[in-house]
Amino acid sequence: MGGRPKALIERDGVPLVRRVTQALLDAGVHHVVVVLGHRADAVAAALAGLPVACAVNDHYGDGRVSSLRAGLSALPDGVEAIVVALADQPLLGAEDVRALLRAFGDSRPARAVVPRVRGVRGHPVVFEAGVGREILQRDADFGARHWLQEHPAQLSWFDNDNDHYCVDIDAPEDLARVERQHGCTLRWPADS
Repeated sequence: MGGRPKALIERDGVPLVRRVTQALLDAGVHHVVVVLGHRADAVAAALAGLPVACAVNDHYGDGRVSSLRAGLSALPDGVEAIVVALADQPLLGAEDVRALLRAFGDSRPARAVVPRVRGVRGHPVVFEAGVGREILQRDADFGARHWLQEHPAQLSWFDNDNDHYCVDIDAPEDLARVERQHGCTLRWPADS
């Protein structure tokens, strides 16, 4: 994305990181930890006023696994489940998160739920809290995807046709594509 943090892309004037965080809060997620990396101060400023904790991942250049591990390490004791969400999903809303949490509750004894839209894996992912501890006990390059690959019998797929779980922004051309297909406005903030 040209060195700009995609978490700051605005959908209808609201930074994506704030939209996704608000969706989690509105869905009833009690302890939200936002992992910051590139331009951490600017991304943190986009969260002003929200009741969230921030964890800075100084090794964000190492990839998603390092950010996941930073977030898991920052969670308070006593959480029952962990929702791993990405900040680049412009369509994700509170009802999408609530549906995923219901699927997780209905999936027992599975320890993880992953949305799958017409055969395509999506996000967020929900784990039993013990899974987070298991991930942290492994090597630094071991993440959620590795855990899921090692434990396929403990995974429940949440099969649905809701594109909100699969639409994300990975490249500059995705902005126009998502706008065209979903009727929303996506723009970089003026100061990015």
